[in-house]
Amino acid sequence: MASTSLAPTPSSIHFSIHSALRNEGGRKPITQFPRISLKWRRNPSAAASLHGVAGGRGEEGGGDALNGSNNGVKAVELIGVSDVTHAEISSNDSQTLPRPLSVSDVANSVDGSRLRVAYQGLPGAYSEAAAAKAYPNCEAVPCELFETAFDAVERWLVDRAVLPIENSLGGSIHRNYDLLLRHKLHIVGEVKYAVRHCLLANRGVKKENLKRVLSHPQALAQCEHNLTKLGVIREAVDDTAGAAKFVALNKLQDTGAVASSLAAEIYGLDILARDIQDDSDNVTRFLMLAREPIIPSTGKPFKTSIVFSLEEGPGMLFKALAVFAMRDINLTKIESRPCRKKPFRVIDDICTIPLKYFNYLFYVDFEASMADPNAQNALRHLKEFATFLRVLGSYPMDVTEA
Repeated sequence: MASTSLAPTPSSIHFSIHSALRNEGGRKPITQFPRISLKWRRNPSAAASLHGVAGGRGEEGGGDALNGSNNGVKAVELIGVSDVTHAEISSNDSQTLPRPLSVSDVANSVDGSRLRVAYQGLPGAYSEAAAAKAYPNCEAVPCELFETAFDAVERWLVDRAVLPIENSLGGSIHRNYDLLLRHKLHIVGEVKYAVRHCLLANRGVKKENLKRVLSHPQALAQCEHNLTKLGVIREAVDDTAGAAKFVALNKLQDTGAVASSLAAEIYGLDILARDIQDDSDNVTRFLMLAREPIIPSTGKPFKTSIVFSLEEGPGMLFKALAVFAMRDINLTKIESRPCRKKPFRVIDDICTIPLKYFNYLFYVDFEASMADPNAQNALRHLKEFATFLRVLGSYPMDVTEA
């Protein structure tokens, strides 16, 4: 694996680039631009990084809730080490941005004056805006990984977490489905957030000066038409706010970023164009997570999320879904994920050789409160033949405009 240096580079930052091309089964890569992974490592006294947790950083989703498959994307990893403070990046020197939280951080107590809410990504990420919509006036706490946000709630470092679960264009964020099962947190609400992309650049840079644009892979894909008209090279990074920070930190004059207007404000960048997404119907649904469940009611629309597994056999999934259909309970989401602890099941038939089947878990959202006897009876019925059943949360539906 080749290693080279990127020039020009500020003296305070050292970069190493590692390239790898993954093209499974000889299929043509879905996207044509390289993926750059930005890993910001501060000096050890400031923060401890968490790497190699549950399959790696930002797996299946990244920091902006713009999840989608990246199979076949050329992988380029850019590792930056910098001691530059946030104040040197921001246009407002009085601002001090919170650093991403890692699970190795130790908190003496939780500040009771404001609700502390964890989100994954850097300040200026869409997840931060979603946290502010879910909990106005909260103290938003950035985390390096989805896993870190889960751990932060469980360890009482924060009070809540707001994390993406699905996007109207990119689909499900599979990583967070797996973490919901691994951890013991409860879903206490949901919030929908409309993603509006902006083209950002340093002060004085014009659109015609741009030769390349950085952002999360899904952000680049969602702005493909407008970026193609610009004729720029698209380079994928881990999150939109990270792209904005990289452009600002290095004072790049030929490089822009696709990110939020909040990221432009935080990192002192100009907004060259607003709403550059090709499809205006770009909405991400976030889950609000807490250590304790809320008490469900029937006074307003509720949604309940569950996960279950079934025995192998004809019609088993049909039978499971029928417990809701026969009670007129509407399903809004169904997702299957591999059962990691037991990925295979073997059916031993004396007349044939043993058959090996993939073992799956089914995540289902349905429109009903657990305070409703109808919903209780449906789950009681499902439990009669499900091999595993867990209620992840029963919570108010977000019926507001994204």
